[in-house]
Amino acid sequence: MRRTTTLFIGVVATAALVLAACGDDDDGATIGTEDDPRTIEVDMEDIAFSPDQVEVQDGETVRFVFHNKGAIAHDAFIGDEEAQEEHEMEMREMDDMDDMGDDTGGHDEDEEGGITVMPGETGEITHTFHADDNVMIGCHEEGHYDAGMIMTIDVT
Repeated sequence: MRRTTTLFIGVVATAALVLAACGDDDDGATIGTEDDPRTIEVDMEDIAFSPDQVEVQDGETVRFVFHNKGAIAHDAFIGDEEAQEEHEMEMREMDDMDDMGDDTGGHDEDEEGGITVMPGETGEITHTFHADDNVMIGCHEEGHYDAGMIMTIDVT
């Protein structure tokens, strides 16, 4: 009887291990969707984003939550290198107008792909990424982009 019980336990244990090994390797992770985007928290301080590089999946929707922990305004703009350069020129023109007393700097609240976040404040941008995207996030407050305040985004 003892030998039969030991043999039975051995067979059950072996079967359990075999079944576990045959299981799906899905760890339950899903990509963000428009209805349920993945959230990435980003700190803005001095002349840096933290993290300064993120990886997203093709078709994934991500909600970036920017926390300005610095003492000056920062902005965040999503676009490819050409769009970043164009936006940098636009922001420089706005800075020039600000110097002449016309305070138009920063982003409009409804501007797609860009926000300005004041010190101690939080702002959000939601974006859906595609495999052919070659985008980054840049801060275009005066001198920040040129100083390297850029977050690279790898779409896999």
